[in-house]
Amino acid sequence: MQDRVTSPSLDWLSDTSVFAVNRLWAYSDHKYYATLAEAQTRGAMAWRHSLNGSWKFNYAVNPASRPQGFYEQDFACAGWGDIQVPGHIQTQGYGQMQYVNTMYPWDGQENLRPPMISQESNPVGSYVKHFYLPENMKSEQPVYISFQGVESAFYVWLNGQFVGYSEDSFTPSDFDLTPYIQEGENKLAVEVYQRSTGAWLEDQDFWRFSGIFRDVYLYTVPEVHVRDLHVNAGLDDQYTEGQLDVKLTLEQGQSFNGARAALELHDRAGQIVCSGEVTFADASGKARASFQAKLETVTAWSAEHPYLYTLYITVYNAAGEVVEVIPQRVGFRRFEMINKVMHLNGKRIVFKGVNRHEFNCRTGRAVTEEDMLWDIRTIKQNNMNAVRTSHYPNQTRWYELCDEYGIYLIDEMNLETHGSWQKMGAVEPSWNIPGNLPEWQDIVMDRAISMVERDKNHPSILIWSCGNESYAGQVILNVADYFREKDPTRLVHYEGVFHNRDYDATSDMESRMYAKPADIEEYLNSNPSKPYISCEYMHAMGNSVGGMHKYTELENKYEMYQGGFIWDYIDQAVMKKNRYGVEYLAYGGDYDDRATDYGFCTDGIVYADRKVSPKMQEVKFLYQNIKLIPDQNGVKVVNENLFEGTEAYQLLYRLNRNGVQVYEMVLDVQVAAGQEGYIEVKMPDVSGQPGEYAIHASLILKADELWAEAGYEVSFGEYVFVVEGEQAAPVSAGAMHVAEGDVNIGVHGNGYSIMFSKGAGSLTSLRYGGREYIAAPPVPMFWRATTDNDKGTAQGYTSGAWLAASLARRCTHVELQQEQDHVTVTFQYMFSIHTDVRMTTAYTVHSDGSLQVKSRYTGAAGLPNLPIVALSFKIPADYHHLDWYAMGPDENYIDRAFGARLVHFRNDAADNVSGYVVPQESGNRTGVRRVDIMNDEQYGLRLTAPASAPVECNISPYTALELESAAHVYELPEVHYTVVTVAGKQMGVGGDDSWGAPVHEEYQIPADQELEFEFTIRNLRP
Repeated sequence: MQDRVTSPSLDWLSDTSVFAVNRLWAYSDHKYYATLAEAQTRGAMAWRHSLNGSWKFNYAVNPASRPQGFYEQDFACAGWGDIQVPGHIQTQGYGQMQYVNTMYPWDGQENLRPPMISQESNPVGSYVKHFYLPENMKSEQPVYISFQGVESAFYVWLNGQFVGYSEDSFTPSDFDLTPYIQEGENKLAVEVYQRSTGAWLEDQDFWRFSGIFRDVYLYTVPEVHVRDLHVNAGLDDQYTEGQLDVKLTLEQGQSFNGARAALELHDRAGQIVCSGEVTFADASGKARASFQAKLETVTAWSAEHPYLYTLYITVYNAAGEVVEVIPQRVGFRRFEMINKVMHLNGKRIVFKGVNRHEFNCRTGRAVTEEDMLWDIRTIKQNNMNAVRTSHYPNQTRWYELCDEYGIYLIDEMNLETHGSWQKMGAVEPSWNIPGNLPEWQDIVMDRAISMVERDKNHPSILIWSCGNESYAGQVILNVADYFREKDPTRLVHYEGVFHNRDYDATSDMESRMYAKPADIEEYLNSNPSKPYISCEYMHAMGNSVGGMHKYTELENKYEMYQGGFIWDYIDQAVMKKNRYGVEYLAYGGDYDDRATDYGFCTDGIVYADRKVSPKMQEVKFLYQNIKLIPDQNGVKVVNENLFEGTEAYQLLYRLNRNGVQVYEMVLDVQVAAGQEGYIEVKMPDVSGQPGEYAIHASLILKADELWAEAGYEVSFGEYVFVVEGEQAAPVSAGAMHVAEGDVNIGVHGNGYSIMFSKGAGSLTSLRYGGREYIAAPPVPMFWRATTDNDKGTAQGYTSGAWLAASLARRCTHVELQQEQDHVTVTFQYMFSIHTDVRMTTAYTVHSDGSLQVKSRYTGAAGLPNLPIVALSFKIPADYHHLDWYAMGPDENYIDRAFGARLVHFRNDAADNVSGYVVPQESGNRTGVRRVDIMNDEQYGLRLTAPASAPVECNISPYTALELESAAHVYELPEVHYTVVTVAGKQMGVGGDDSWGAPVHEEYQIPADQELEFEFTIRNLRP
């Protein structure tokens, strides 16, 4: 901290050289207690006093309209409004909500260049909190205040006197209040500015908020206090011996003569495995001590086995009295580059990662511990092992949880200047910051230092990141060099050098965003000098994550391919009420925010209300560390763990026949890390029982873990086979009567009546037991409600003719064929898109009333690829309960079906409208053998398809056009029908990116191919 400044200035807001006034130097985030007993609980610190809660608040649109002098003792704030801290200003009814991605939020409003800030549009939040000093702070001890997160710049006063100023929204800012504290009531005043030089460095892809959004607390320290603690717990070259290096730095200015510290390292069972004592001495003007020890054998930390020791540091004053006890979690691990490959504890690591914003749909980035616990359990349950803290340091509690639960972290500093170098997708760095500009060096470096000093003791952090999407230059290269010099135990990441190879040395690894699998392979086949990761891939916007397997298949193909991080974890959608008072999840533009990037904030594998999206089914399967490959004789187990065997799991083996379980057994399985094994299973003899069989093999937890309960499935594999046999002879249900009129063809029999219209060119009536099931006739369908990825590839423009073809067709031929036990009515259609495009649908009515439907599409060359080839019809909305035998249980598509399994499951039609914030195609199931569509009384229809040629089905309350027309879920109409769409094939959903990457070729539908599909409709209650 520099010499104390007593007079603030608004000029600091646009001065790159001023970013911390009277702020304390950054330090580690360790806890400390008065006694060992308190330290062992690791609970709330008695020396810390929270100021969270209700504060008095005033909002001003710019500095000129703010209440100047509000910090003075005699300024009355009683009539002001109230605001909750922590919390954003904009989520509590003040100011303008705004979401933008790459551009700066003032783009198009004012012509600004860094470090200029607007004088007209710079919202100011004036906060006041009155407090009484708690009893345990009323001694001679100092009193400090810590702001854990304030966006983006703020001034602080206490009792009318200026305390300090700080920028950097995502690392703590601490100030010394001791000179200003008074007896009785104290008045704390904070003035928060949304725009500052810091805002130029915080152009992340997120909602633009401001305010005090993380904890605020007072704290004091004992007479001898370890202000900064650095624990380096490494491993030797054989990865068995522990190497402990501890550095202690006392509070500056404290008397340390005779002070000492005793250190004890306890294992998980509480046994002391190492101990020692140090005394403090003056070093470069600070009182420091250090401790080194070697432990012959330690249990190493990893995400697979996050073993933590606890280091208790007991500090004594000169009189030999205990003054504080520090409990510090310690994880021994070694992360390094070996032969151009990243290794953890001697093993090549693969990051099965996700990018995670801190977000809550009601409170924005003001997340709670409950949110964090839900997140880390969900991440672990779905086989993710790594998180990139996109794009800023997170709350300290998140790092503690990652240490404890086992997550590998890329800890990313708070830097993104996207709008300064990329405009409308083009690289244009003419006024890029920080670039090579020396005036930006200190403010950027301060962010790096603040992150490292706070977070350095967390074993979960393997990599420091220099920030995100800020192009490249000497300033960021200097940051990378600082990381390496300060902490050689970790590697350095930065993706931006991809755009400027002059600064390639910034990053220890090749990191790219949204590179296609072929591009990644091209790099890996070029004799590269660095290992590869995708710091962002699989853009999960809306209905996405198709083709993910193409990336995960690279893991075992290339040693230097070391995984990636899905973009991203949670939708950034904000809960809002529409004009009728109905809550919905809002995105950019819904708050009349301009400029905005609209729905681009909704790209998570978890919905904003913390419900898991169906995309997670694929992620969990493709990220599993232990692969199960069953066959009719047993299960092959491929353990791709680096360190842990399968002892924590049981193998659950199930045999299903036509979706119904007929056999189950549980086995112990012993396969060491990095090994394969084959578990023989004696399956019951099914040779005399024809049908389709599915072997489901699962690894389930034997005992409760922090992140899941016993019985939770972590890995899955499937094998499907068919036992042939004689098919049951068709059951005759009596005579059939055909009535061919001038317009209609009727087929009538015992309990059924089926009508076809020559004029309408389709099936128009399907009656079983007097119940009419056709509310709108089946029609050829070539269009699906465009997904976000479809919109990104301009499918409406390139393939819109298929939408027109779906809306209108001409029936060119109707043919009736009668046999003794069946009747076939065939319709042939042509379409305006091309004279050679034909769709033929043949309906065969059997004597038992079953209706066999066979469609054949013949296309033409030179046309755009098809989104779908299907028949779609409506039945009354009362029939909305669904019972499936298909690939599921969650939504799946041809390029996102690896995580699906052939299974029997139930849901409702409404469940198939997935929670994507912008309505779009959703709810599809591939591999459909059977689906029953029922009302509450179990009356309804059964649709079946041959196991050798299953169909795809989407059964929804809405048509594709209704979904297409709605920008929000609440805009969808009242439900009147159940819409049944049976497809021979639907294109994949894609996901390489959402702004131009097509669905991979093998998952598209060429217009010139021929495609046939068939299914049968039956009455459920004959």
